[in-house]
Amino acid sequence: MELDDALTRIRSGPQGPTVGAFFDFDGTIVHGFSGVPFFRHFVRAGRLTAREVAATMMSGIRGGKTEADFARFIDLALAGWRGYTEAELDAIGSRLFEKRIAGHLYPEAWQLIRAHERAGHTLAIASSATRFQIEPTARAIGIQRVLCTQLEVEDGVLTGRVTDRPMWRSGKAMAVKDYAAESGLDLASSYAYSNGGEDVGFLALVGTPTAVNPDRVLSGAAAENNWPILRFKPRGNTGPIRAARTVGFFAGFAGGVAAAAAGGVKTRDHIRTRDKILANTGDYPLKLAGIDVSISGAHNAVEPRPAVFIFNHQSELDMFVLAKVLRGGFTGISKKEVATNPVFGPLFRYMGATFIDRQNTEKAKAALLPVVETLKGGLSIVISPEGTRSLTPTLGPFKKGAFHIAIQAGVPLIPIVIRNAGEMLWRNGTALRSGTVDVAVLDPIDVTGWDPDDLNENVDTVRQLFVDTLANWPAK
Repeated sequence: MELDDALTRIRSGPQGPTVGAFFDFDGTIVHGFSGVPFFRHFVRAGRLTAREVAATMMSGIRGGKTEADFARFIDLALAGWRGYTEAELDAIGSRLFEKRIAGHLYPEAWQLIRAHERAGHTLAIASSATRFQIEPTARAIGIQRVLCTQLEVEDGVLTGRVTDRPMWRSGKAMAVKDYAAESGLDLASSYAYSNGGEDVGFLALVGTPTAVNPDRVLSGAAAENNWPILRFKPRGNTGPIRAARTVGFFAGFAGGVAAAAAGGVKTRDHIRTRDKILANTGDYPLKLAGIDVSISGAHNAVEPRPAVFIFNHQSELDMFVLAKVLRGGFTGISKKEVATNPVFGPLFRYMGATFIDRQNTEKAKAALLPVVETLKGGLSIVISPEGTRSLTPTLGPFKKGAFHIAIQAGVPLIPIVIRNAGEMLWRNGTALRSGTVDVAVLDPIDVTGWDPDDLNENVDTVRQLFVDTLANWPAK
């Protein structure tokens, strides 16, 4: 089954909160095993002995065929958790999510989750992992209900043991069945997704089961039961090909800037040089990294100008994608930390960028005042209303700065929706993936008549345009 078919199936199927959508976690929502970053943390912190490390690794290598085998494995794996408070593990889980686990989120799973959300389905994660592994991701992707293995706590401190049977195999199936009964869910109309053979019973509970990147056991069960199979692209570690693409990307960036600068020395035309740098920045690095850009509504990037172009921010790639789309005639607004970057700082200053202190609202407002004059002088501005890059494809809340700028300058707002730059390079990533970044440049928005003292409804409406576009991508 293709992802588009799965999304269509959700849209055309039963709607409403009595329909459940249950997702396994490791291997289904995120690539790999979320316990690994925790295991590494506890090893580095000296919370696991050499004997415990060896025993846990051997148990994992041998695998578990029975629930007793899995119970022994989880007892070994949780040894390093002993002695931590819940607050400490919450903090560790949030930090590991930001640094590691968020980069392993399957974009395809995120799309399925959003489709179920739009259908009004009741979303839940059902996993043998702990809440400390799951909850940061669940919050980021908008899933409120987590069914997971519960850990024993005494006097506010974890003992390293589970409170009941782990949420594995029949334990997971029973927990899902109980939750469905408590919540009034119709399992016959519900959906479930998993990658592991231990979840055959879990998948069999619902009317619409789907195997995701299935292992050998689940592949056999899917074939036997005529269950559809979805294949997600791996989100694993950097390999030599990705490393080479990344080197090519930075070489293309340096070469493109150098070529434009050399031409500028001859012509002494600052505006032409600036625009050539932007055009080259959008062409050379992406091409050498194997990244294409597919643009819908390209005519809106050409006119009207000047304008305030607003975009959703997922990746360091966004600035290069914007250069590819807009070509020239614009500058940007960036966080003040970029000003001290030895590579991007001088370049951004040459391009006329404005640097703002996101931690100081008054200073940020003052820094934005000259931007209005920049627009009145004919140069467009690009700015992200989110203010920072998202860890997941989920759209963050919008700030009002871009809207005030457009009103004061008397220019239109033009939304640029970037669908998947984070798939090529997520927020904390260092190595690029090849692929196609989809961009939709929406129609200009006339801000004439907007009240700068009462913008909440306008901001919410514009943000919803981004949400709707991401949900229903326009034809090119």
